[in-house]
Amino acid sequence: MKTRHFFSIVCSFLLMVSFADVNNAMAISKKLKKANAKIAKLETHNKSLRDQLSDCRDTASMLVATIANLNGRTEILTLQLKDQKATNEQVLNHLKDLSVISGTQAESINRFLETMGAKDAYIKDLQSAMARKDSITMALVMNLKSAIGNLDDKDINIKIDKGVVYIDISDKMLFQTGKYEVTERAREVLGKVAKVLLAHPEIDFMVEGHTDNVSYREGVLMDNWDLSVKRSTSVIRILQNDYNIPPEKMTAAGRGEYVPVADNATNEGKAANRRTRIVILPQLDQFFKLLENKPKS
Repeated sequence: MKTRHFFSIVCSFLLMVSFADVNNAMAISKKLKKANAKIAKLETHNKSLRDQLSDCRDTASMLVATIANLNGRTEILTLQLKDQKATNEQVLNHLKDLSVISGTQAESINRFLETMGAKDAYIKDLQSAMARKDSITMALVMNLKSAIGNLDDKDINIKIDKGVVYIDISDKMLFQTGKYEVTERAREVLGKVAKVLLAHPEIDFMVEGHTDNVSYREGVLMDNWDLSVKRSTSVIRILQNDYNIPPEKMTAAGRGEYVPVADNATNEGKAANRRTRIVILPQLDQFFKLLENKPKS
């Protein structure tokens, strides 16, 4: 009887220990799951931070290039101002050496000096206009990058070349193969671009369609010229009808296969050449007005 009682006690003890081990194992398993979830979340956040850092570095590179360009222009204009000031000083020194000067001569000299002063002001206006244009262009690029987010550069690429802003959108994002109907994913991206463009009502832009060199003919379309134009007008109609961009601000253009950015001999090159490009047109009217008001020599 005592032996049975003892055996019962031992069994109860072992069961209690087993249940405790199971409970501990389950608790550890839950902690591991929580830890793994936190690690996955941190890894995702870390990737997002790396992508943001990459975008910041790209933007910084563009800013450095723009500043270098502005510095170069400023140096040229400064030298021109310096040369004109030197000419003025030469004239004044020459006047000091004259013992007699007629009224007609004095009036002519005064007009000359006034003209030189007007030229100085004209050059300063040009310098100010160029600096203002570059500042607006850089702000536009930064707004576009911020609005679009961390899309793959193979799908959409924003760049500045010789003061002009280009937005290149890949063919695979916008259209199905051989088609000109815009995909749903592309409509979302075009909406983000449209939001930035609407914030700059002074901007005019052109939508260019580009293809590779593979011959195309389907339905009423005769060739790559037709396909590139249809793709361009498809994008413009969405910007007008869905996002209310004024049609007078847009120009549709088809470039066909004739302005490639890569070698069509490879599949990668063909994929790069199949693209739609939005070109932000420079505001030349302001500079034309300055040129029209150029002081006469």
